[in-house]
Amino acid sequence: MTGKKRALGSDLKKVDRHVIQPHEYDEVPELTDEMAERADLYRGAKLIRRGRPKSDDPKQLITLRLDAAVLRWFQQSGPGYQSRIGAALKSHMTRKKAAAKATPRGKSVGKKKAG
Repeated sequence: MTGKKRALGSDLKKVDRHVIQPHEYDEVPELTDEMAERADLYRGAKLIRRGRPKSDDPKQLITLRLDAAVLRWFQQSGPGYQSRIGAALKSHMTRKKAAAKATPRGKSVGKKKAG
């Protein structure tokens, strides 16, 4: 790795020292044969797909230019800021869709014309 190493924000030494106790295993679900069978998809003897199923509505990779202040504001709350930006945009879209449905046809919700 070139350049400076990035410091992790977690206490990995504490995690490494932790010894799993018997009661912690109660939280882990028991893996069944059915679960194992669903993990890989075969057609005959040919492996078609392995792992998590594809999403019906996958996220799209885009390039988006944001005001620096907006980006800083989302980044200040830590990791996951891209998901929070997406959630804010989705919330705005949902409100706009609901408002459009509530507005009778032919009526405008915009500003009134002056004089």
